[in-house]
Amino acid sequence: MKFLYDLFPLLLFFAAFKFYDIYVATAVAIVASFLQVGLFWAKHRRFETMHVVTLAVIAVFGGMTLLLHDDTFIKWKPTLVYWILSALVLASQWFGSKTVIERMMSSQIALPAMVWRRLNLSWGIFFTVLGAINLYVAFYYGLGRDAATRQEIWVNFKVFGLLGITMLFVVAQAFFMAKHIQNKPEESESATNRSAD
Repeated sequence: MKFLYDLFPLLLFFAAFKFYDIYVATAVAIVASFLQVGLFWAKHRRFETMHVVTLAVIAVFGGMTLLLHDDTFIKWKPTLVYWILSALVLASQWFGSKTVIERMMSSQIALPAMVWRRLNLSWGIFFTVLGAINLYVAFYYGLGRDAATRQEIWVNFKVFGLLGITMLFVVAQAFFMAKHIQNKPEESESATNRSAD
């Protein structure tokens, strides 16, 4: 359910683009992002970094897209979000006691410190690469085609391509983590207590 909640601005953007155009889709995405952050705050009394970063970037670059009637700005939005996330993730390699990925996942899974650092580094690099791929598809792929076709290719890639690549990366990371999972301390203690009984 959370997965769909995280994606609903993107899905609404895609639907609005298919029924109208990039500018209506951008306006819908801005409103949906504000709604997403507001509803999350109302329910949890806190913000999620990903939601806030996305909202800030789409509010600024989506707003510029609408104001200047130029889709260049909205095409930069995924890249900027990915690169901001990459900077946050990679910075945690050197600053703080735990990496971003460890902070997010250590309550559910126990891994050696070196594995957490490798996971964190791989996510930072992955976000950097995704940002670069988005720029390529948005501005350099299919240069011989008309502007409307190139715009549609980018929207489809933004919704399905980037999401698909991310899902494959998550699966690869899950296999990597599975080789290094350790028993959490409370699990080990409860197993010891059961054997003592």
